Amino acid sequence: MIFNPSEIDYCQNANDFFTKLFHEIPDLIFQFIIAPDNTYSFPFLSKEVYEVFEFSVVENSADLKRHVYESIHEADQYSFLQSLVFSQKNLVKWQQEFRVLIPNKGLRWFKVSSKPELLADGSVAFYGRISDITTLKNQEIKLRISEERFQFALEASTAGVWDWDIRTNAVFYSSQSMKILDLEEKDIFDNPQRWDEIVHPDDLEKYYSDINEHFENKIPFYQNYHRVLTSGGKYKWILDKGKVIERDTDGKPLRVIGTHTDVSVQKEKEKELTETMELIGQQNRRLLNFSHIVSHNLNTQAGNIKSILDFIDDEDTLEDHKEMLSHLRTVSNDLNDTIANLTQIVAIQNDLNIEVKPLLLNVYIKKTMTIISSYVENHNATIINTISDDAVVNFNPAYLESVLLNFTTNAIKYAHPERYPIIEFGFAIENGRKVLTISDNGLGIDLDRHGELLFGLYKTFHKRQDAQGIGLYITKNQIEAMKGKVVVSSKVGEGTTVKIVFKDAN
Repeated sequence: MIFNPSEIDYCQNANDFFTKLFHEIPDLIFQFIIAPDNTYSFPFLSKEVYEVFEFSVVENSADLKRHVYESIHEADQYSFLQSLVFSQKNLVKWQQEFRVLIPNKGLRWFKVSSKPELLADGSVAFYGRISDITTLKNQEIKLRISEERFQFALEASTAGVWDWDIRTNAVFYSSQSMKILDLEEKDIFDNPQRWDEIVHPDDLEKYYSDINEHFENKIPFYQNYHRVLTSGGKYKWILDKGKVIERDTDGKPLRVIGTHTDVSVQKEKEKELTETMELIGQQNRRLLNFSHIVSHNLNTQAGNIKSILDFIDDEDTLEDHKEMLSHLRTVSNDLNDTIANLTQIVAIQNDLNIEVKPLLLNVYIKKTMTIISSYVENHNATIINTISDDAVVNFNPAYLESVLLNFTTNAIKYAHPERYPIIEFGFAIENGRKVLTISDNGLGIDLDRHGELLFGLYKTFHKRQDAQGIGLYITKNQIEAMKGKVVVSSKVGEGTTVKIVFKDAN
């Protein structure tokens, strides 16, 4: 059953050659025939059958067939037999991978490769080999696991991976990279120039500079923050990292790999932090200026009190004492007002977590008119309100009430002496922002002279005894605390228009 070339004398030289050759081939070489009655015979079978399958000597073909089939892993027996039957019937090459459980070696992977041939009597002869591919399969399994891990890492990561072959100028973008750009995987985006074209023009110079610095081997890798235009027409902030992994003999880059990470949220938070720090800086500067004003005013008030007390000490008559006490009471009241105003300013400037709500403008305008109704009536003021009832702004309720009260009472307080005051409320969208206008026909302000000091603390522009120069300062701080702004236009003798620009977008 086992071929032994040395038994045939006239083929001795050939036999020696093939014997030595077979000993150098680790594969099992075989020929077996399937007769029309489905019986098996093995005219040729190299001795490696004993090593490969760890068989003892098998005397007949039926036993050999049974031993081989039973050694095959149970899960692979059906596919093994089906592939053999298919090859036999169709006379096509038989190739099949299967596992074999061997007593000493354990579970091994084998591959059979054989060519069938139809014989004259209707039998089918198979000529082929069985190779041990265990090492190769283990490597394939490790590679597949590694690829699966890599693929999972790609899918789980927020970073997109790219691979640029400079020789062909083709670039691969992972699905996450495409997702960052709002592209589908089917979309064609394989040219590196395409990426360059979508980089924000303001970021191009730094982008190219960082890449070239790495290409010239000045830094081990490069990273760059830049904005890219997505398919939706919006810009996203991207952290781009890359490294050359292959160069030619002259050091010229041949292949580059890297990642793209969407850092738009991070950049937005950085922007918010910068704005917050700027706001705090502004507040600190205002508070520093404010501290000088406070110091001056309190020192002035304290000086007045000391002077009055000195007068009291110097005066002898009861009448003089009463007069000085009256002056002292007046100064004391002024001091209390000053402290109250200063306390309010400090509260505004130090409050970074101010409550903001959607507010109906007309509700607060009507509330303001109710509060000052007697004041309006006494001055024969006319109120015109063209604002629709559904106009809404996001603001602090107390601040909005304070703003409306200050600007409305100022419009009446500084009315033109030759006409009754008219105050008009309006609402519009300007440059995508909500704007409340309060216009009057009063005295007006010379903005060329007083424009820069208009909202300064203790600044007044009309000769009125009750003018303290505190209201506009507080009002401006309240508006700016809501990240809005106030714009004033005015003509002396004609009136003033105040525009309150809210943070709200249209």
